[in-house]
Amino acid sequence: MLFNKKLKLLIVSIVFAFSNVFSDSLVDGSVEAGKSISITCGACHGLDGNSINPLWPNLAGQHALYSVEQLKAFRDGKRVNELMTAMVINLTDQNIKDLSVYYESLPITPKLVADENTVELGEKIYRGGNRETGVAACIACHGPAGKGNPGAKYPLIHSMGAMYTEKQLHDYANGDRVSVGPVQIMRDISKKLSAEEIKAVSSYIQGLQ
Repeated sequence: MLFNKKLKLLIVSIVFAFSNVFSDSLVDGSVEAGKSISITCGACHGLDGNSINPLWPNLAGQHALYSVEQLKAFRDGKRVNELMTAMVINLTDQNIKDLSVYYESLPITPKLVADENTVELGEKIYRGGNRETGVAACIACHGPAGKGNPGAKYPLIHSMGAMYTEKQLHDYANGDRVSVGPVQIMRDISKKLSAEEIKAVSSYIQGLQ
């Protein structure tokens, strides 16, 4: 049993290591071109990709491959958000690639947890899940520091605003978030989380570094 656990941890470590090595070459885009397109994005997501509004996500450091997938989904109506669709409706595939590699190149501004009183529960859910209710640990896909997995299109989530993460988890649970990618996995997990667990893990993720 102990050997199997060590083997699983070794495999996960290798996957994340290789994903990080090759992440820079996963999308063929221009950082400079992306920077010139990003001006309008800064109004909501921050001039440096670090959002000052807790309801809007950070874009800084986000894996380009994931961002490409999500921006195309907004543009093509596969992920529903009227504001985002209006912003990206006229972007070409190359525009989207350029934007994505630009934001991937920006440093993330670390944050503290939103609520210190829920750290213990948040850490429990993130690192161990909840066996009684069948909730899988977030660490399995998003990694020990919340850096995600570029190749698998699992997003970077650390330092993400707690209010944004909390809303996304509720939207997954309610079926309000319709998108591409591993959405069904997130829906299944989110449905099993209590409101208290969602709030706690969202706060914990905000403080991950």
